[in-house]
Amino acid sequence: MNKIAIYGQSYSLTTENEVQILLSVLEEQKVVVYFEKQFYTLLNQTNSLPKAYLTFERFEDLNSSFDLLFTIGGDGTILRAVTYVRDLGIPILGINAGRLGFLATIKKEAIRESVACIFNKAYSIQERSLLCVATSPEVEGLSDLNFALNEVTISRKNTTSMIGVKTYLDQEYLTNYWADGLIIATPTGSTGYSLSCNGPVILPASKSLVITPIAPHNLNARPMVIPDDTAIELEIDTREKEFLISLDSRIITVPNNTKVSIKKASFTVKSILPNNQSFLQTLRSKLLWGEDIRNEPNL
Repeated sequence: MNKIAIYGQSYSLTTENEVQILLSVLEEQKVVVYFEKQFYTLLNQTNSLPKAYLTFERFEDLNSSFDLLFTIGGDGTILRAVTYVRDLGIPILGINAGRLGFLATIKKEAIRESVACIFNKAYSIQERSLLCVATSPEVEGLSDLNFALNEVTISRKNTTSMIGVKTYLDQEYLTNYWADGLIIATPTGSTGYSLSCNGPVILPASKSLVITPIAPHNLNARPMVIPDDTAIELEIDTREKEFLISLDSRIITVPNNTKVSIKKASFTVKSILPNNQSFLQTLRSKLLWGEDIRNEPNL
């Protein structure tokens, strides 16, 4: 690997030590490093960098010549990094400096070991599917960033009343969900908001999506797993003039008469998994999956 980008959250800085460890490893490998501009500015304010580095500011500043993008932060940092990578095919690897870190799997104390795996080609690449959103009529703010790695969520705005989300799969009517909202999650997003609403965990390589209602009033409406090539159409009924569409961490206000179409995006995001880690290991350690005093440790 010859050229690497680094992205971190710019609103706070608690990652100086992780940045310095990563830079020392990359310096040993003689790698050209680019920093996201706002993160770079923040690091310079605290004198955390040993020298000057090149920067990038927008999606247009990156290209396929980059071998890897490191994120330093939590899972939200990875979700924001996807808006820079998009369809360029640049693999992402997250160093966890946040709280849970389900997507950002490299622990602070294992940076050197994990990065060594990358340079020794001891890793695998997971192709993670995304969702693409379109509206009728077209809504401002969706034309450029109309994709989500974790989930697309329809939710109420400025009201405590339920909303109705009339749902069609491949143009066939499914049901009208009366709830606080509706989540359409990818396998990646199945361990996020959907899981907290009793949705199932889906392995990253699965060709599936999950529809999960948020606090449904029709009690026989349960999370539903569907093929990921299904075309989803939603019609929203709310007492307010507007509702919300959330694409990962980005929220857009939408007029009440808007129809929403959701389908799998035409591109994937590449996630790097060092050989010293696995999804099931992360599931057990981060979410305490199947935790039971009768189970022997390390099984």
